[in-house]
Amino acid sequence: MSLYGYSLADTGTNCLCDLRSDTLTKPSPHMREVMSQAQVGDDVYGEDPTVNRLEQELAARLGKDAAVFFPTGTQSNLAAVMAHCGRGDEMIVGDRYHLFCDEAAGVSVLAGVSMNPASVSEDGGLDPDRIKAAIKVDDPHYARSRLLSLENTVGGQVVPLDRITAGVQVARDAGLAVHLDGARFFNAITALGCDAATLALPFDTVSICLSKGLGAPVGSVLVGPDELMRQIRRNRKILGGAMRQSGVLAAAGLFALEHHLPKLVEDHTRAAQLADTLRETGIGHVSSQTNMVFLTPAAEDHTRLIAHMAQAGVKIGGQSPAIRMVLHRDVDDEALGVAIRALRDFVPV
Repeated sequence: MSLYGYSLADTGTNCLCDLRSDTLTKPSPHMREVMSQAQVGDDVYGEDPTVNRLEQELAARLGKDAAVFFPTGTQSNLAAVMAHCGRGDEMIVGDRYHLFCDEAAGVSVLAGVSMNPASVSEDGGLDPDRIKAAIKVDDPHYARSRLLSLENTVGGQVVPLDRITAGVQVARDAGLAVHLDGARFFNAITALGCDAATLALPFDTVSICLSKGLGAPVGSVLVGPDELMRQIRRNRKILGGAMRQSGVLAAAGLFALEHHLPKLVEDHTRAAQLADTLRETGIGHVSSQTNMVFLTPAAEDHTRLIAHMAQAGVKIGGQSPAIRMVLHRDVDDEALGVAIRALRDFVPV
């Protein structure tokens, strides 16, 4: 067993439903066709028309000047931090946020930027008073506070717009830049019922992942103001992220924006259905928002449940104490039905 879940190879069972992550989606035949036909050029020269179109499309949707296509969200976040902060500066970030917990401390290791983690509230937001307390006075003994980095969604939770605005205002009053790790940005606006520009408006830079709920195989896009984009492209080069004929990847992102984005609400609906089923079973505590469901079974049931689901052909996360189950475009009603039947068959200790 690993963090990511039980191996069905150990049971000889075919996978009928994989709920470990929305990063597991595979390109549809239509998406593959679009990728194979993409117009390409050398993106380092700025001559890949498909990459240019993807960047222009996302910049326009989010109401920003420009965008840069990256291989990964981790690299996109790192390039943004490097543009906002110098070596020896400090960023304030939530102690449950991906940039702090799950990106190998890259901003410190590679950019020389200190991370100051602030305690995240139950709703996934950062309270304004905690942000204010984290900002250091300008004193040679301390790192210089330069950036506030927020996240939305957070473990599937949607942070309301008013909570974001209040926290950003504290940072602005102190002269800090503000970045959003929007890996699941479009899940957030789907749940909030707002357009992309509304959620992006308070932030200088926003990183968006294309390979999670949107179902593209690779890629993230960083949007922001023109004056930062030249530095961000330089940062991408420094980090080894400059690609050549990457239009074959950008084409998948464009396809996903047109065809997959409108269907994110279906993932949210199925997640709510799965959460309701879990509550009925009484296996453990359940929480759910957007496309994620978290189940905390009794300690003695944790491993048993993962093995039981694997025997039924269903992969679930191996996290502890709360197991994460993620709905995505490769889990249709039939696959969800397999998972629901298996959960109803499970008998807690």
